[in-house]
Amino acid sequence: MKDFFIEILTFLSDLGYLGIAIGLMIEVIPSEIVLGYGGFMISSGKISFIGAVIAGVIGGTLAQLFLYWAGYYGGRPFLERYGKYVLIKKSHIDIAEQWFEKYGAGVIFSARFIPVVRHAISIPAGIAKMSAWKFTFYTVAAVIPWTIFFLYLGMVLGENWTGIKDVAAPYIMPLILVVVSGVVLYFVWKKRKNPPITTVKKYNGK
Repeated sequence: MKDFFIEILTFLSDLGYLGIAIGLMIEVIPSEIVLGYGGFMISSGKISFIGAVIAGVIGGTLAQLFLYWAGYYGGRPFLERYGKYVLIKKSHIDIAEQWFEKYGAGVIFSARFIPVVRHAISIPAGIAKMSAWKFTFYTVAAVIPWTIFFLYLGMVLGENWTGIKDVAAPYIMPLILVVVSGVVLYFVWKKRKNPPITTVKKYNGK
């Protein structure tokens, strides 16, 4: 499988920035691997860091918009039938729907940093007919730091970019904890700010 990924990445590298965007859009290879290789290309002087970031953000966002529109127009039956072609399983959709129903639109940002639901979260957003502009905003806000982080790691690793997952692992869990804690604190604050409305019946003395 590793050799298969390298062959695809070698082909995409000939396309430069476009290759990074396409690699993220088709989602055949995990985004961190594509971006890690992009970082390696930066360290080799083939592309610039800014150009790679732009290409990564565009490709990563378009990939999620595809799943969003698939959910919007095709619904869950469509994704359950064809999701396997973009590595989306029924169990992924189940978890993503539970997250979306529980946490609402804000989870589109936080879930981007969490395995399993990172890609699938776009599906319930589309099914729920979430605003496309709001969806895109939250998605881009999450894709930018993700793209910068893995491009930078790829640059640092250079020719050893294939080990990017192992190198990134110690950083991903703390990042997940920070994101999840932030989401929990936000909803606690929101609940206190907007307490439930209670009605009081007047006593008529009878």
